[in-house]
Amino acid sequence: MSTREGLFGRLLGRTNERLPESSGPQSRTDTGIQLLLDQQGYVIEIRGLQRYGLARATGDGAPRLLLSYLVPGSTQALEGVPADWVGHSLDLDFQCAGLRVVHTRGWIQPQAEGWLLQLLDISDLRLGSQQARSRERCTQLILGLSAQLRQCSVVRLPEVMHEALRSVAQHGRVPCMALALRDDAQSAWHMHSTYHAFDAPQLWMPEQSLGSLLDPLSGASPMRVERDGNPRLNDLFGNADGVLVPYSDQQGLCAWLMLGFYPASLHGPQMSESDWLQVCATLAAPLLDRLREQQHLQQRERMDALQGLLGTGWWEWSTTSELLQLAPQLAASLASTAEQQVLTREAWLALFHPADRDELSGRFNELLEHGKDLLLFARVHQTQSAQPTQWYRIQGQVLGSGTRRRIVGFMLDVSDIKNQQQQVAAAHARLDNLIASSPAVIYVQRYVEGALLPAFFSDSLKPLLGWTLQECTGATLIEWVHPDDREHYFERTRQLLREGSTRSRYRLRDRRGDYHWLLDEAKLLRDDLGLPVEVVGLWLDITEATEAAERVKNSEERYRILVEDSPAMICRYLPDLTLTFGNQPLASYLECTTEQLPGINLSSWLSCEQREAFVQRIGGLTPESPVSSAEISLQLPGREYAWWVWSDRGIFDAQGNLLEVQAVGRDNTEVRRSQQQLTHSAKMATLGEMATGLAHEINQPLNVIRMAVVNVLKRLSSGDIPLVYLHEKLTRIDGQIQRAARVVDHLRVFGRRSEIEQQVFNPTQAMEGSVALLGEGLRGKGVELRSEGQVCAVLVRGHIDQLEQVLINLMVNARDALMSKRETDRDFEPWIVLSVESDARSVRLQVDDNAGGIDPRLLERIFEPFFTTKPIGLGTGLGLSVSYGIIDNMGGRLSVSNTGHGARFCVELPVVEAATGALLVKAPVGRGRLGRRRDWRRRPLRRRLHPRRLTMC
Repeated sequence: MSTREGLFGRLLGRTNERLPESSGPQSRTDTGIQLLLDQQGYVIEIRGLQRYGLARATGDGAPRLLLSYLVPGSTQALEGVPADWVGHSLDLDFQCAGLRVVHTRGWIQPQAEGWLLQLLDISDLRLGSQQARSRERCTQLILGLSAQLRQCSVVRLPEVMHEALRSVAQHGRVPCMALALRDDAQSAWHMHSTYHAFDAPQLWMPEQSLGSLLDPLSGASPMRVERDGNPRLNDLFGNADGVLVPYSDQQGLCAWLMLGFYPASLHGPQMSESDWLQVCATLAAPLLDRLREQQHLQQRERMDALQGLLGTGWWEWSTTSELLQLAPQLAASLASTAEQQVLTREAWLALFHPADRDELSGRFNELLEHGKDLLLFARVHQTQSAQPTQWYRIQGQVLGSGTRRRIVGFMLDVSDIKNQQQQVAAAHARLDNLIASSPAVIYVQRYVEGALLPAFFSDSLKPLLGWTLQECTGATLIEWVHPDDREHYFERTRQLLREGSTRSRYRLRDRRGDYHWLLDEAKLLRDDLGLPVEVVGLWLDITEATEAAERVKNSEERYRILVEDSPAMICRYLPDLTLTFGNQPLASYLECTTEQLPGINLSSWLSCEQREAFVQRIGGLTPESPVSSAEISLQLPGREYAWWVWSDRGIFDAQGNLLEVQAVGRDNTEVRRSQQQLTHSAKMATLGEMATGLAHEINQPLNVIRMAVVNVLKRLSSGDIPLVYLHEKLTRIDGQIQRAARVVDHLRVFGRRSEIEQQVFNPTQAMEGSVALLGEGLRGKGVELRSEGQVCAVLVRGHIDQLEQVLINLMVNARDALMSKRETDRDFEPWIVLSVESDARSVRLQVDDNAGGIDPRLLERIFEPFFTTKPIGLGTGLGLSVSYGIIDNMGGRLSVSNTGHGARFCVELPVVEAATGALLVKAPVGRGRLGRRRDWRRRPLRRRLHPRRLTMC
């Protein structure tokens, strides 16, 4: 065995022996710590009351003092072996359980074959010294920080607060520090400022919301955050040790200073709980004062701005001076009526409308005398009634009592709300009146456990069905539904609950027992969770419409037969004249079947002029004037020509665009041919009446020619005839021959049949032709013929020979009347005046005479067929009737009136557009529509099912 092992054995054998007492304080072995060491410094035994709790480093063999028990860094005084420590005062720091450190001071002395190290605990002395120095430095630090927080600007307040947290954290060796404040407005906590050391994790963020996490915490001393404590606080502190330091003022607990990653071993040596409370108060108090001051200023600015925007403000009544003071904003909003901020009671009441002034005065007296709160809406008295009414909500109350009694209130501009309420009330009244008088019922059904129970019906329920809301329950409502419609009603309810909306029709019985057809439109309303709440719907009485639709349905077959078997031609076509439907008569005329009619274009049977006029007439249809009628001429297969009386009705969409045209036509060919024959017969009769004048017109140039020939023959027989004389006679003979030829040529043109289609011409041409035929005859009978305003550039549409026929009839009638008057008055000087007037819309041809006029009793019958005032045998009574029809076919009007000299017949014709007139007038004479039709008739008729190829354009 080695020497060291023998020493260990001898020392261990004496472990239980009592050490010899020495003189002085070293004789006490029951206090402090005594360690028995060997010569090398290994611990053999530990004694003393404070030996318990010393921590020992793990390892094999005997523990060594320097390595097993002492805190690293506190062994600088121990070098070598125990023999080297004799005579020195030793300050040693021992590591205890829970990271606690015990500070000791002692000495070493020999004991048997080893050494005895005796130590006394001086932790309290060292801690007091450290705390004193730390408290002094902390006091100086927080005084400087408090001064900075109170003197800095509001803008730099967050920056200064962050620097203060950094200084305190560095002084107290705290890795993470933050200050949490309570927001009274939101009743929640938030991080105002945070600090984290460069090597510490970032636990908190500035302005981080903590909600109500800190509400359950209370107390007046710092609170430790342990790992097995509140889970939410552990999450806030990152599952590490920490401390919460509270601060309270007159408003209660309002701030927490949070220390993160701050273990218990660091609490004592640096700063005490009172030091941390002082630090928290020093930081939080000036900060809260500055923030509340800023909040107060902002709130005051917001209140001033809000009062200015809303036109509101406070008022206060002084009981001593009996004057009412207005807030500046309120006085500014009443600048048009109130020029001062201090008013008498009478001046204040004068600001309001007389209708509200008495009530306001009475309520104000109740406030002054009995202390009853004032609440009233009053209108401001406005001199300009065109401006919207200005309303104010006036409130007042009594504060305090006795000498501290005050009467204060406010005035709020509620003009928009009151005006809207009045408009809404008026609109509701109109709507209620409309619903009550209409065949519609608004209802509300409440959803209760899968059933829909009636909860509301509009006032129109009783006039419509005779029932009241009290009589309408879920069961009775089902009983009122028609038995045949109840299954449909149940399906309506299921669909409403399933899809959220429905539209259905069913019959409902009224109080008298009659059934009404109702159109039910309803919508299901849900709450924010998607659960059904109620149903809002509308009942519309469609009984008449349903019965009418049923009648239409029942009579549809009859109407279809009427359309198919009608002698009239019925069809529908698009704006481009393409047929979409046609009945059997139309198909018969076009020599095809009704199935072949859709797709055929009507323009295939029209000439170019007719098609242009047809399209123009269709284009003039409007929703306000959807009907148009006209007579159209067509070239049909197997027919020479046909005239149809055609009536069109346009069908338009909601925007007014023409969608389709429905037309009804009838064949007017025979009537038109009869009219043409009648017109031609009347023309021949007119030629017969003009025969005498025409004979005189032709005989006169013949006599002149005969006399000129006789004179030439006489001079030839004498043998003396100058060439100049012969040239003069021959020229005269040629002029008279041309004169007779013009009369005969115009007579030939006038006597032939009229063109099939109307042409565009100048109406003065017809007047010139009439004068050419009757002029010489009238002058031969002594009638003066005058023409006025015959220079006219307007154009009309019609037949020029028929207009000439009308003018001749009017001139012949005027001639006969003049001749009858001259038989009774030999001094009478007859005359006829032809005049022309025109404007942008019409032209008027007038024939005036001085025969004394027509009996007013006969003016209404003057245009009747076979009516004449001439003696028997001298008139047929068809001249004026035929003339009236001719002018009517041209779209004009023939009228008669009496003047101061005689009768005046006026022919008024519509003027056509210049562009259309120029296009049609350019057609060469002799190659008109009649010539083309005559050529068409010479060709063999080629019948085809599709008539489009028979177009003549």
